[in-house]
Formats: sequence, C-alpha cells, structure tokens
Amino acid sequence: MDQQRHRRGIAYGLAAYGLWGLVPLYWPLMAAASPLEILAHRIVWSLVLAALLLLVLRKRGWWRSVATPRILGLLALAASMIALNWGLYIWAVNSGHVVEAALGYYINPIVSVLLGVLVLRERMVAGQWVAIGLAAIAVVVLAVDYGHLPWVALILAVSFGLYGLLKKQVNSGALETMTVESAVLTPIAVGYLVWLQATGSLVYGHQDTGLSLLLVSTGLVTLTPLLLFAAAATRLPLSTVGLLQYLTPTAQFLLGVFYFGETMSPARWIGFSLVWTALIVLTVVGLRSARRSHVARSMDATAEDSVVTVARKPT
Repeated sequence: MDQQRHRRGIAYGLAAYGLWGLVPLYWPLMAAASPLEILAHRIVWSLVLAALLLLVLRKRGWWRSVATPRILGLLALAASMIALNWGLYIWAVNSGHVVEAALGYYINPIVSVLLGVLVLRERMVAGQWVAIGLAAIAVVVLAVDYGHLPWVALILAVSFGLYGLLKKQVNSGALETMTVESAVLTPIAVGYLVWLQATGSLVYGHQDTGLSLLLVSTGLVTLTPLLLFAAAATRLPLSTVGLLQYLTPTAQFLLGVFYFGETMSPARWIGFSLVWTALIVLTVVGLRSARRSHVARSMDATAEDSVVTVARKPT
C-alpha cells in the first residue's frame, strides 16, 4: 500500500513539475495580448475555477481557516509576490528570456535557504554556505556576460522565495489559499481589463475565438499543476519533492536553448554550471540531513518501544 502511494506521488509530482516545465510553450500562443492582460485573465479565471472546485468538493466553511486578520494579511502579501512572479515570467517568455527565467527557478532553492537564515533564524551548515558562495559567483559571471545583473532571474527567484515563505507561515490548503490570493488580486485585474476595454486595447473578445479561449484556459493551466503538486506533497517525503522540483527549470532551460534558440555563450555555460554545482551540493546536504532526521526518529521510536516493553513486564 505504501509503495502504491509512493508511486502515485511520483506520478503526480512528475505531472506537476512537467506541466510547469512546459509552460514556455503556452504563453507565446497568446502573444497577441500584452503580458499584463494575460496576467489579469490568469488571476480572474483562476478565481473562477478555484471557487467552482471548492463547490464541487463541498468544502463548506473552508474560509474559517484563513479568515483571521493575520492570515489574510499574509495571503495579501503572498498574492502580490505571486502576481509579480507570474507577470514577469509571462513577459520573460514572450520577450525571449526563457533561459534567464529558468535560471531564476534554479536559484530559488538557494534564495529559500537565505530567507530561512535571515527571516526564520535558521542555522546553515558548511555545505549550504558553499552552495550560496557558488551561486553568488555564478551571478557575477552572468552579470559580466549580460552586461547587467540577471535581474529577471533574481526577481523571479526572490519573489517566489518570499511567496513560499509567506505560504509556510499560513500553513493552509493549497486550493483555499489560492482562492483567497486570487480574490485579493481580482478587483485590480478586472479594473485593468475594464480600462483596456475603455481604451480599445483589450484583446479578449476582439480577435479570434481561439485566443479568447486560450486566455480563459489560463485558470486551468494555473490550478491543474498546483493540485497535482499538492497530491504529490502529501504522498512523498520532502526530500523527494525537493529533487523533483529541478525538473521544471531543466525543462525550461532545454526549451530555451533548443526550441527557442536562445544564445548560450561560454560565460553563460560557466555561470549555469556553477549554479548546477551549487544545487548538487545543496541537494546532498538536504538528503544527508533528512537521513539523519529519519535515523534519529527511528532510534527515538525504538527507545520508546523498549521503555514500554520494560514497563509492561511483570515484576
């Protein structure tokens, strides 16, 4: 039964990260619309679909878990971070920066470690310092090659890292929190769409039907991998989920280089190689830590069983 649960978790995880990895093929289909209009539709249709799912799943009273001022405030901040992340990513893909966007999601785990230290006061081991140092050198190498900081990658990494940190503080269901985040952003998104309509710049409903349907489908493309990820996370160890997450930027990187034909200079290969090395170090450290934690829990459980057995022996 555990093996079947694990296999299903792997399947859900591969599907989730695979879909996220293929997203660069999706946004160019709507290139006739501006990145901001695509983002606005993504927000609105995500809310519509999330609300429908809550009704279908009969999650009555779901809002009670997120209705406190503190949680609503955290989710409002999270909504602003994910809106920035989504909007910049759509712009990056449709502007020929797929590889740099992939770099952002490669760097994200390292940013998350830094945020853990700076915000949560977590302690870092030597391997984590090595990974951060390698990533910093990579950013310098890439900045020299680009002629400027790789700001697309850095903003994507930091915004998604902050989003994850805020969601960790909330610790509620993925669908429920996504609904609240979309609800926070929807008035702004609808206002922007109304403004586009008033100025004659709205693409939705004014070009071919296929484009309008694609804009509507942004809600489905947003929620489907999110729900698959939630299903995987409940069935797999955190270490396995951590390994699977690298599938997304790897698929994006390969698409950027081999499908979209973006240039990779020798310096960029060096920069990416440094980042990949940093991630290998970070992964090894994480796996060792998870193994030690598992051994410690097993020893504690064995010791507890021994105490119970001794206590039950007749005297």
